[in-house]
Amino acid sequence: MDSATPFFDRENTLYARMKAACQEDWHNYCHHPFVQGIGDGSLPLESFRHYLQQDYLFLIHFARAYSLGVYKAESIDDMRSAAKSVDGILSEMALHLDYCREWGLTEQDVIKLPEARANMAYTRYVLERGMAGDILDLYTALSPCAVGYAEIGYRLMNDPNTLREGNPYWAWIATYGGDDFQQAARRQVEQLDQLAHSRVNAGRMDRLCQTFRDATRLEVGFWQMGMDCSF
Repeated sequence: MDSATPFFDRENTLYARMKAACQEDWHNYCHHPFVQGIGDGSLPLESFRHYLQQDYLFLIHFARAYSLGVYKAESIDDMRSAAKSVDGILSEMALHLDYCREWGLTEQDVIKLPEARANMAYTRYVLERGMAGDILDLYTALSPCAVGYAEIGYRLMNDPNTLREGNPYWAWIATYGGDDFQQAARRQVEQLDQLAHSRVNAGRMDRLCQTFRDATRLEVGFWQMGMDCSF
């Protein structure tokens, strides 16, 4: 596979192997009607507003999950990497609030919102996998979001059918398809491989694929929550 292949499609990575083990669920995640509606601008505005509010609550728990990564790390380098991810998410949360304000949502509007069941199911699952397992289990549960959003953003940015002019969601696409998020996702893929080097055997691979599949299915539920404006 040549160097022009996007990093998330390179077949020799752990991420690609886990993704290949749940192709139908992965397609349902990356091509969910919510995602397609972002791409062509047809997603109802109230659905995106609901998603934005829930996504801020989601980021709070993902910051906690990467903080757990500091505790679970077995080397100083892995601790530093997890701490950098926490810092990145906290910075993303501030940018997320700025983006929410563009949609007429204040910080209080976001914080006081009840947490949707799909949000609780996903974030608590990630934390549970991290607490029950090691840092590789945790990062596997995180990767459908941490890398999957980059894959979705990349696809939408490079899809000729994506609406650019007049698309109210173009800023979202540009964020996740942009260089900063793409580079962060690439580092996550590389770190999965580094962590797997001394930790993965045939039996464990099955368990990692199951964790990845479960997290992917929970991502599908998160999109559907946004689509339905459900709690």
